[in-house]
Amino acid sequence: MQTDDIKSNLDEHEVITIRKQKLSALKSEGSAFPNSFRRDSYSANLLEKFDGLTNEQLEKENIVVSVAGRIRLKRVMGKASFLQIQDPKGNIQLYVRKGDFDGDYEGFKTWDLGDIVGAKGRLFKTKTGELTVKITALELLVKSVRPLPDKFHGLSDTEMRYRMRYVDLIMNENSRNTFLLRSEITKTIRDFFTNREFLEVETPMMQSIPGGAAAKPFITHHNTLDIPLFLRIAPELYLKRLVVGGFEKVFELNRNFRNEGISTQHNPEFTMLEFYMAYHDYNDLMDLTEELMQQLVGLVSDTGIIKYQEVELAFNKPFERLTIQNAVMKYNSSITLQNYSDRKTLLAYAQRLEIKTSNKFLLGELQYLIFEHTVEDKLINPTFITEFPVEVSPLARKNNDNPDITDRFELFISGKEIANGFSELNDPIDQAERFQNQVKARDRGDDEAMLFDADYVKALEYGMPPTAGEGIGIDRLTMILTNSASIKDVLLFPLMKNK
Repeated sequence: MQTDDIKSNLDEHEVITIRKQKLSALKSEGSAFPNSFRRDSYSANLLEKFDGLTNEQLEKENIVVSVAGRIRLKRVMGKASFLQIQDPKGNIQLYVRKGDFDGDYEGFKTWDLGDIVGAKGRLFKTKTGELTVKITALELLVKSVRPLPDKFHGLSDTEMRYRMRYVDLIMNENSRNTFLLRSEITKTIRDFFTNREFLEVETPMMQSIPGGAAAKPFITHHNTLDIPLFLRIAPELYLKRLVVGGFEKVFELNRNFRNEGISTQHNPEFTMLEFYMAYHDYNDLMDLTEELMQQLVGLVSDTGIIKYQEVELAFNKPFERLTIQNAVMKYNSSITLQNYSDRKTLLAYAQRLEIKTSNKFLLGELQYLIFEHTVEDKLINPTFITEFPVEVSPLARKNNDNPDITDRFELFISGKEIANGFSELNDPIDQAERFQNQVKARDRGDDEAMLFDADYVKALEYGMPPTAGEGIGIDRLTMILTNSASIKDVLLFPLMKNK
């Protein structure tokens, strides 16, 4: 039996040297990196279609297939050998016998795990009942110079999995399944909105004024125009410009960039869904979001209940809706209906909690900070938090009955903010004042406060219909649906510190 060369006494450097010599020999023979082989079958499709047949039935059908993939297992036994190859849909076994194929069997025995091969042959079943391709043609398509990790231990170093995702995808089925599911999630989202007559659009990634969120932008420079530009922190203000222009139901599923820290929940580059619908309000958004979430959970659960980090999450019943005031009082026994609106009391309470504050903080800012630090991580099952203070909601419409709060919500699942939505502020005078207040907040030291966007105010002056809009973080949502502990587990190439 031949095993991978890494199991020998050679170190990795020596293995690579030997494999490069093999590649050099292939090049001298003119047989390195051929590009004429064509695959017509994938492993999973063959297993689904033919695994139920007996060997006698397979022989009668005389099914000839062409498969290709990476060698993951190789057993050489004299004049016959077995290979297991991995393609994008799984693994399938090949049976190679000397004299059965037009090729050099002795040369074949020098091939290594990780090499990519193309094979043609007839389907049959071994004595153990495994569907196998009996080879009539076999070709080495790519010589792998670097050895794969030991198949029993895989790529166990978490940091190396993130840095070398290409090896992680080869070795770890769970990782492959995570990104296949992520693709299915984004496809389902697109179908969900296009089926409801939303128009998918693309808005600028580089903006002269970053807006639509409270965040630090990345700054770059355009040489020809000699102006600073910012990678967008959100597409919101451009999407609402489209609503002004008459595209009344739009969505964008794309990247945002925020110059912030890196953690299990944060990556400076991330994917966001944003959508806007005229003649609706934030209550309609919550209903629609609940429907979307239940449909997405249906990709992984038939019951509407999933497990995230050993905790069950129930999506099969109406999501709880709780005002931010009631949430703060629920989880802070010393906050009452009377002192919730007392700025001095909340400032002192925030300082006791060692929340970074100053005497310049406004009441609504303190209410939101206390909520962030004492409530968010306790919201495990899907929960809508509503009625955010106007001071921390510069783009949201004020509530008709209470001008100190807005018609805004955030959706929390497993202690993570997943979505943020509101009835949009469409009063240009009010919006200009809110921008001015944001400028004052920047002057007080809030470097995440928004800039004044005069063109957006001008757009509102032409008239934006009553509109509701929402953003949903796709990466955090994917973490929950794939039971992933870190955002890096659901990003193909997360940002990593240089070695």
